[in-house]
Amino acid sequence: MNDMRIKTDEPLSSVHRESLDARVRDFERFRELGLIAKSGDFFPSVHYPPITMYPEAEEEELLGDYVLPPDGLFDIYLHLPFCEQRCLFCHYPVKFGKFGDTAHDETERYLAALEREMDLFRHRLGIERFQARSILVGGGTPTLLTPAQLDRMLTGFKERVDCSRVTQFNFDVDPGTLTDQHGAERRRILREHGVDRLTIGVQSLDNEILRKMHRPHDVKTALASIEACQADGFQLNIEFIFGYPGQTLDAWMRMIDEAARLGVDEIQLYRLKIDSYGDDQGPINKIVQLRPDELPPFEEAIRMKQAAIEILAEHGYKENLRRVFSREPEKYSHYAHNQCCQLYDQVGFGLTAFSSLRDRFLLNTQTFEDYYRRIDSGRLPVNRGIKRSAEEQKRWAVVLPLKNRDVDKAQYRSLTGLDFEQAFPELWERLQAEGLVEDKGGFAGLTRKGAFFADEVCHQFHARSYIPFEPDEYAQGPLNPYRARQDSVEA
Repeated sequence: MNDMRIKTDEPLSSVHRESLDARVRDFERFRELGLIAKSGDFFPSVHYPPITMYPEAEEEELLGDYVLPPDGLFDIYLHLPFCEQRCLFCHYPVKFGKFGDTAHDETERYLAALEREMDLFRHRLGIERFQARSILVGGGTPTLLTPAQLDRMLTGFKERVDCSRVTQFNFDVDPGTLTDQHGAERRRILREHGVDRLTIGVQSLDNEILRKMHRPHDVKTALASIEACQADGFQLNIEFIFGYPGQTLDAWMRMIDEAARLGVDEIQLYRLKIDSYGDDQGPINKIVQLRPDELPPFEEAIRMKQAAIEILAEHGYKENLRRVFSREPEKYSHYAHNQCCQLYDQVGFGLTAFSSLRDRFLLNTQTFEDYYRRIDSGRLPVNRGIKRSAEEQKRWAVVLPLKNRDVDKAQYRSLTGLDFEQAFPELWERLQAEGLVEDKGGFAGLTRKGAFFADEVCHQFHARSYIPFEPDEYAQGPLNPYRARQDSVEA
């Protein structure tokens, strides 16, 4: 393999330093205005309501009166909760081991249950096959299967899913599973089944940080996987986490510069979340308690994010979907765009998987045994969810698209029966006065500054019961999310 690493030891420019400090001043100002929690912590705005806040519910009440979308199409997610080892930042339940060398009983049992779940869902909806618009297979590590299992899983999936109208087939992958003794065969199987976009969980190009994350790969493996996938012609997205214990601003900037020179289609950024926002608390909270001095201050994490945006821009990468940067605007996740921006109906299968439908949300169980028990008894493994009220619908229809791109006003009216301008007029005016949002004609969206603080801006549209931090965590400023809203009646 060629040495793809780029040595970038030049000192940081004063322009960088000033712009990074300016963003920290924004952070401090918005904390005083009540937009950001006093602690400086954040909560990712991924779903509305947040994934940890759904009440218990069963399939009959959630799907009993569900009507198929007019075009019959779904965006489809498949979840494989197996990993070689526990990454310390992960907040989802998984089982660990070297599953990719031999066919383990556990993975065999899970794959059989996954097919049965899809059959149960098809029968519940009264359809012969799901008609797919886009597909995402994630985990866990969905390529942590033997090649034979991977091929069988995809074959069984396509027996139940019509892929003739799929515009993109995504897989989330781990570098090691693409480069080990079975890596070439796995990549071949993915290509033969129509997979055309991969997201590689690189997370860092620093071996010491990868060790601290407890990642199963090193930098050499990550670079080898990138090179192999590029040679195979996949559209390629690579992920990085910032704000991790042991990271420094200078090292982070050099790494992002190095990543931008690898020629990948997309680069995705995640800020470390210490407290859980999924169905399991990751060990990172204990690591931070044991070694708090290693955690970069929140202000440094803000500098890291702004630095990455500027460095990626220098290399021609622009933010396409939120936190995802590409040189070509047509290179993005169709699955994420369809689910979060278009608000199309999406169904998910597997442990902790969700189905985000145009007027309701279903969430699968958190434990393996309950997952198997429900499916063995002929029931969907759904144990939480809601059918949205009119008030919840009008909030949901703004939070997801605003976080990820823009609110399409015509679409908003079709989903809520309201003109967008009528939904949150006083709140929108307050956000506009602070330079966080703007009107774009047929669309409403975030300004560049608002996009930087997208999660917190979207929290402004939450009902009180779904605001992520307690009331005393916010300053009593005009952007305190608990302040009385004269422009909206709480659910």
